[in-house]
Amino acid sequence: MAQPSAWDDPEPLALESAPLPAYGTGSLADLLPTLAAGLGVPGTTATITELAPADRVCVFLVDGLGWEQLRAHPGEAPFLTSLLGSSRGGTGHPLTAGFPATTATSLASVGTGLPPAAHGLPGYAVRDPATGDLMNQLRWQPWTPPHAWQPYPTVFQLADAAGVHAAQVSSPQFEHTPLTKVALSGGTFRGRLTGEDRMDLAAAQLAAGDRSLVYTYYSELDGAGHRYGVASDTWRGQLMTVDRLAQRLAEQLPPRSALYVTADHGMVDVPFDEDSRIDFDEDWELGAGVALLGGEGRARHVYAVPGAASDVLTVWREVLGDRFWVASRDEAIDAGWFGPPGFCDERVYARLGDVIAAAHDDVLITASRREPKESALVGNHGSMTPAEQFVPLLEVRS
Repeated sequence: MAQPSAWDDPEPLALESAPLPAYGTGSLADLLPTLAAGLGVPGTTATITELAPADRVCVFLVDGLGWEQLRAHPGEAPFLTSLLGSSRGGTGHPLTAGFPATTATSLASVGTGLPPAAHGLPGYAVRDPATGDLMNQLRWQPWTPPHAWQPYPTVFQLADAAGVHAAQVSSPQFEHTPLTKVALSGGTFRGRLTGEDRMDLAAAQLAAGDRSLVYTYYSELDGAGHRYGVASDTWRGQLMTVDRLAQRLAEQLPPRSALYVTADHGMVDVPFDEDSRIDFDEDWELGAGVALLGGEGRARHVYAVPGAASDVLTVWREVLGDRFWVASRDEAIDAGWFGPPGFCDERVYARLGDVIAAAHDDVLITASRREPKESALVGNHGSMTPAEQFVPLLEVRS
């Protein structure tokens, strides 16, 4: 039998090789329902079975703190690293973020306890079927009625209705955003500018009820990774800050409390060369038959002109298939990219791309003219690789 030559086209990645999120057993969407079930909140179910109930529960979500990045920097995060084992009475293991591994999608999964195929925020930017325009779900542009876009109650709303003291402690700038309204509202929002003030107030909010569910958030690590990369001095300095904040909160836990430190996604640095950054705006082949380019560099939703979806899928597989998992909408749904295999809420179906491309290698599909800022980022995320998909679940109990 003849051996393949160096000139043969590489084999496309099999869709079955994509490492799927652990929806229903170990994803971000399973965390709050598990914690709320331990508080006796009706309508919630504990699916992360190793988490024991506590009367007061706090989730500290650090934007961009991937499991692999944390494990690679023990010197900058000695406190968090100590929680990877059980030396402080807790346990540490990874959860999967969900697909795409991006902030808007993950925060909606956390707050609603639903996978993207249900809550309907399945990417950074997706098509609004009602208008045909791209809708940026992080910035909420163009504006869309929030509760028509995401109609399900949040876990905080369910907890508040059940008499649990529910609170979110975050930057004041997030209090009235549509993303907060559809993903994290319920109970009381407390705005504080500094990380230290948020940790102190989160501890106080835990103590404010006999049963409490508190959420707090820190975004600056993600920003440092995007601008400078996940091994930069700036990123490492931010990780040191995160470590101090987590320890500050842990040391103030009131009795009968559990603190969980987690994240919305990890991150990878992508080199600035033509092989690693494929510019959609300069590639006529990838652009043929495409009406809209959504998603982000490592998790693209591709919307074809009517009748061209099959051709677009064929071309994208031929051009990118050895570096990206490239699927049709139905293939991605059936495989379980956005939720349990085969499941997709009817209102969400048309928001997904006709073709969906998820990066396997350290590579991006940029769009230099239509997305100049995003195309210049050093650190990126969105796909299903372990560096992006795995996020920590670190526990401290009092």
